[in-house]
Amino acid sequence: MIFFLIEFFRNVLHLKAPLAFEYYSTRMMLAAITSLTLSIFLGPPFIKKLYELKIGQSIRTADCPLLGQLHEKKKDTPTMGGALILFSMLISMFLWMDLSHVFTLILLVTTLILGFLGARDDYLKLKYKNTKGISARKKLLLQSLTGALVALYLLYPTFTSSLQIGTWFQPPVVKEQISLKNNEAQETKLQTAPNSSHVQLTLREYAGRIYVPFFKEHVFSFSGALGIVAALFIICVVTGSSNAVNLTDGLDGLAAGCLILVASCLACIAFISNNVDLAGYLNILYIEGSGEIAIYLSAFIGACIGFLWYNGYPAQVFMGDTGSLALGGVIGVSAVLLKRELLLALIGGIFVAEAFSVILQVASYKLRNKKRIFLCAPLHHHFEYKGWPETKVVVRFWIVGLLLAIIGMASLKFQ
Repeated sequence: MIFFLIEFFRNVLHLKAPLAFEYYSTRMMLAAITSLTLSIFLGPPFIKKLYELKIGQSIRTADCPLLGQLHEKKKDTPTMGGALILFSMLISMFLWMDLSHVFTLILLVTTLILGFLGARDDYLKLKYKNTKGISARKKLLLQSLTGALVALYLLYPTFTSSLQIGTWFQPPVVKEQISLKNNEAQETKLQTAPNSSHVQLTLREYAGRIYVPFFKEHVFSFSGALGIVAALFIICVVTGSSNAVNLTDGLDGLAAGCLILVASCLACIAFISNNVDLAGYLNILYIEGSGEIAIYLSAFIGACIGFLWYNGYPAQVFMGDTGSLALGGVIGVSAVLLKRELLLALIGGIFVAEAFSVILQVASYKLRNKKRIFLCAPLHHHFEYKGWPETKVVVRFWIVGLLLAIIGMASLKFQ
């Protein structure tokens, strides 16, 4: 929207629009301020409306009866607060992002599909108190479909070209820095660092590469017949990220605080990847237009901070599946577009630990004659069972998340 307004001022009103509004850094700040302001000021009427609709959170007591006692006061706290986060993010998107860029389209579609899935799941849980909402199979199918759409765009040129409408939704330019021999370095005009140059990658090459934190070069490339493996990998990242955040959303402020840390790291990487000099200096991919991802993640951060105003202990509202499934999907897709999937596993280590605790618990229960590894899963409930106050669990998980985020950012330099 900002570019349409700038064009209108210049060509119709013949007025000079400040160049600062075209800078990615400016739009990142404005997006964060917009979503933060919206989520804080719309919070009270939104929460009031949820109370009127009697959209209260149900407490899990079947397999973890102690939770019913520990979380008794949370019983009537309204859920589906994620709708407020997503609304704030989308308003920021329409105001400050380039609506013609394909990254904007991908992030919009991801938010809408997974937001609808989460909202539908929350609605069914609230309407039919004895059900668990959408079945796990159907939920996994729609999450996989979201990842498959991203994989189709990146790996199959026919699908990519079908999205282009004139100058809209053109594929991004992706360049990789390569080392040159001395005589080649003297001849090239694309030199960005001593004895180095940039070569452009195809979308298929870009999407098929796997980068490991602390290593400069990609460790593996899914090319040719292995394209289907790359597609499955992308689907797993998006689906796993969405479900991991959903599992982490169990204590006041836990998921929102961890999401802020992860999104902050990815936003920084997206901003750096959009600058050919910075990308060359840190030896990471130059991804033209990745600043749009940075803007959306800035809106994501602002909306989560605003939501945390009401979701901090004692919570006045929960994000529910409406927020957790969509927000997890957004960071998963962002990591895929930035080729930082394994880095996401590092900086989002809290989400990984929460997801694995559930997998291990279920596997142990089925394979070891109903014996459990943890007192209760996901992991944060295990510590509650051990007697840790809720606020201590949340703050300590935030601290671990911050440490992982710092290590993740340091990996860009120490490689």
